[in-house]
Amino acid sequence: LLRTSARTMVPTTQRWFAAQAFLPVEEVTERVFTVIKANEKVDPSKVTESAHYVNDLGLDSLDHVEVLMAVEEEFAIEIPDAEAEKILTCQDTITFITSHPQAK
Repeated sequence: LLRTSARTMVPTTQRWFAAQAFLPVEEVTERVFTVIKANEKVDPSKVTESAHYVNDLGLDSLDHVEVLMAVEEEFAIEIPDAEAEKILTCQDTITFITSHPQAK
């Protein structure tokens, strides 16, 4: 919406945002951990925020993709391939989800 003030003739912009669009970090962390621990190749005791999918959890590239697909399903979002390549740890996943306004 673009408006012009009659006195100054300076354009002003008005924007509308949802009041609370993002999920709480604690909830996201718990749900991400649950999804990761549900993968049969993951030792649940090794799942921490800093755990690396390949180096710490022992997942190969296909397992990593499966975990991210399960995360997409859990939060009803789609992770673009370019972003998925950057998600290497549990913390990366949590950060992506908490910054995603459509995550449910």
